[in-house]
Amino acid sequence: MSGEPALRIGRLNLAWLLPTGLLVTIAAVDTQTSGDLRIVTWIVLVPGIAAALCGVVATALFAAGAAALFALLDQAHEYRYHRGAVDFWLVVAGGLLAVLAAWLRRRARDLLVSVENAADATRLAVLRPIPRGAGGLESASVYLAADSAARVGGDFFDIQPSPHGTRVMLGDVQGKGTSAVDAAAALLSAFREAAYYERELAAVAWRLETRMRRHNYYIAALGQPDARFTTAVLVSFPPADTGWIELVNFGHPGPLALGGAERVRRLPEGEGAPLGMVDLVAGVEGHRWAGWPPTRRVPFGRGETLLLFSDGVTEARDRSGAFLPLTDRLEEDDDTAPATVVDRVSRAVLDHTRRRLADDTAVLAVRRTEHRGDEGIAPYAFPEPPPGVPRG
Repeated sequence: MSGEPALRIGRLNLAWLLPTGLLVTIAAVDTQTSGDLRIVTWIVLVPGIAAALCGVVATALFAAGAAALFALLDQAHEYRYHRGAVDFWLVVAGGLLAVLAAWLRRRARDLLVSVENAADATRLAVLRPIPRGAGGLESASVYLAADSAARVGGDFFDIQPSPHGTRVMLGDVQGKGTSAVDAAAALLSAFREAAYYERELAAVAWRLETRMRRHNYYIAALGQPDARFTTAVLVSFPPADTGWIELVNFGHPGPLALGGAERVRRLPEGEGAPLGMVDLVAGVEGHRWAGWPPTRRVPFGRGETLLLFSDGVTEARDRSGAFLPLTDRLEEDDDTAPATVVDRVSRAVLDHTRRRLADDTAVLAVRRTEHRGDEGIAPYAFPEPPPGVPRG
């Protein structure tokens, strides 16, 4: 990105027009007025305006031009009307300060661009693009960061095809900042491996709980006291279209099924503790954790769209404090294509909050592709390992 402001019509850069127009206007007015009404000293404004609109080189040219024009205009009047050396050096000093200001602005903008590029790289590393039709699912997603400069926070989602079906996850790490991003990255990496290898969705869920605890142990060992917990929902689409899906919910807002007999159907809310807090809820009875969420098998028909979202949607408020009526907004349109649904939800959140997001917002919508067969899973079958290496 350039350090210049975007004052353009097509490829034509118009940033120079305003300081040029001001320079010409001051010169014209000064030559047409009497000596008692001279405004030539106002020419010091020209490089200042150029510093706000143009680059360093252009600002330096306007500063030099303003000083030279001041000298010419001053000499054009009778001696008794000359502004003299004091005003001339004022114009020169103003020009030098303008060049410095342009350089500082350019440097600050370049730094901002660098930060934005780093944030984009982090976002792509954490929230990798989801391939079209991955695992036999049509999908669409959006991430709305409360901090526009950060670009990514603690909300995350992914789709992982596997020999056992296609697994989907959306979660929200408690807190903000780089530590939340770090926790999200740890959980996503664990999900991508566990969702591929583990046959049962409950085993995937346990691997995530283990990873969350390991992450908290790690940051505690570094002397960082801010242990994290994460709400998340896991969904498994079986390889065959069986008419149901499996769902495990760690304290997260329940997903919605759209386009069935009920236009909007709410699936089970989070029945378990958030990841990282399962062992803190009630204690242990044998191997059965009181805070451990059950694996629910819920009906999910052909053509239905599954909508997952973070609490940035459910807790979106307007100026009066009223929550977003998500169900009402979804019932306004019968189109349940994932891209349409995600666009509708994101626009509803932004309109309801007047684009003043209090929390990061993640939205993911998926549905089975119409002509799926087995092609959604077959490419993800386990590869044959070398002799002596266990399959895993």
